Amino acid sequence: MKGLRTLSLAVILTLLVSAGSLYAGETKTSGYASVDVMSNYVWRGQKLSNSWVIQPSVGITYGVFGANIWANYDSDAKIDEGDGHGEFNETDITLNYSRSIDKITLTAGYIYYALNNANDTQELYLSAGYDTLLSPTLTVYYDYDEGNGAFLIASISHSFEVSKDIALNLGASASYNINNKVMGFDKDGKDFSNFYNAEISSSLNIPVYKAITVTPKVAYSFPLSNDAKEAIKKISDDGDRDIFYGGINLTLSF
Repeated sequence: MKGLRTLSLAVILTLLVSAGSLYAGETKTSGYASVDVMSNYVWRGQKLSNSWVIQPSVGITYGVFGANIWANYDSDAKIDEGDGHGEFNETDITLNYSRSIDKITLTAGYIYYALNNANDTQELYLSAGYDTLLSPTLTVYYDYDEGNGAFLIASISHSFEVSKDIALNLGASASYNINNKVMGFDKDGKDFSNFYNAEISSSLNIPVYKAITVTPKVAYSFPLSNDAKEAIKKISDDGDRDIFYGGINLTLSF
């Protein structure tokens, strides 16, 4: 059943890409294909791999609509017990709708998480960003499936031009968990509402050829509450809570 649902969502994404290509002359259409090679897979402060990962992604925007498919290849994941390592263990599909009103950009979306070693789950999200200094953004995620709870992320970012066409990007975020079971449990084994994690990040956009960009990146994530420390310790692959990680991204825009 999991494979069928993943296949169905992949078909939907393919149809959206095809439609975007067909009507590109009538509505503004753009897309990209990218791949990240990272030292670890870190998601909302949780370290979900014990070694390097490869994360390919492809997306398209057709007018106010967008679609994306993303996957994670874990180099240290066991294919079968005692029989080799490395597998694709997660595929996420995102659909979204975005509109701008003056300096405010609103985005509503849906994410399907297809997981190999856990139950699949689904989220709805709403994001609001303001076009001003530090580009403040607030995003609310609601997991109505396995998590049955919400997760909030507030972030800021800024880009500096360091030389012609090369930009240094700095970012910071803080999150808050609202009884979302996917985010783990406190020391008493219960879901909780409390601050979760903060992350600071830096990346450097380097255009190398026409629509191709190379982006080295680093980030540091750490918990913001004792509840989060307990949850992240139990979930993270090796129990780490303070996580420094990095890697490189290659993106082709079209």
